[in-house]
Amino acid sequence: MSVSPKQSAIMITTIIVSAITMRLAPHIPNFAPITAAALFAAAYLPRKYALLVPLAAIAISDYLLLYINPFSAHIFNFSQIQPLSAMINPTTLWVWGSFMVSGLIGLALQKRRSVARIGAITVLASLQFYLITNFGVWAAGSYARDLSGLAASLIAGLPFLRWTMLGDLFYAASFFGIYALAAKPAQVPAERSNNRVTAASI
Repeated sequence: MSVSPKQSAIMITTIIVSAITMRLAPHIPNFAPITAAALFAAAYLPRKYALLVPLAAIAISDYLLLYINPFSAHIFNFSQIQPLSAMINPTTLWVWGSFMVSGLIGLALQKRRSVARIGAITVLASLQFYLITNFGVWAAGSYARDLSGLAASLIAGLPFLRWTMLGDLFYAASFFGIYALAAKPAQVPAERSNNRVTAASI
């Protein structure tokens, strides 16, 4: 499907705003829309947005999370202006890099999209996020710098993998499903028109 520049701008804005909003709202830890947004952007938009969309969504939402804590009884805290550096920690680049990898994986959906293919690509994106981010936790020094420490980091991350995968599948189904439903009515008049032409020709 060819997407015009205007349509691209609308889609990019909608994806980023939706991903940020849903990440800032109270949710189950790791049940987030960023990976699904990356896959969707990579599937429908020009290739460069496979990296730019997830990076923009995660960076903006990470900064806003300095003021908004969806897991706290006191959600908002605007008592002081936070510097950009405040959102950077030893694992930040690993997390951001992983979401950009998801965007690259999503390029596999540009030519062929089916429920099974989208599901498989989403699971692959979830698994690489789990591996890269937990490797990052280990590399940051949270565990012993040996294979046993790496194993411990991966094991500690397993409880979060379930919610990561369920969240990715849920939001991928939402993004791709809603878009498919929204795009479908636009195809109906053309199909009816073709049917009328065929009938007239007969």
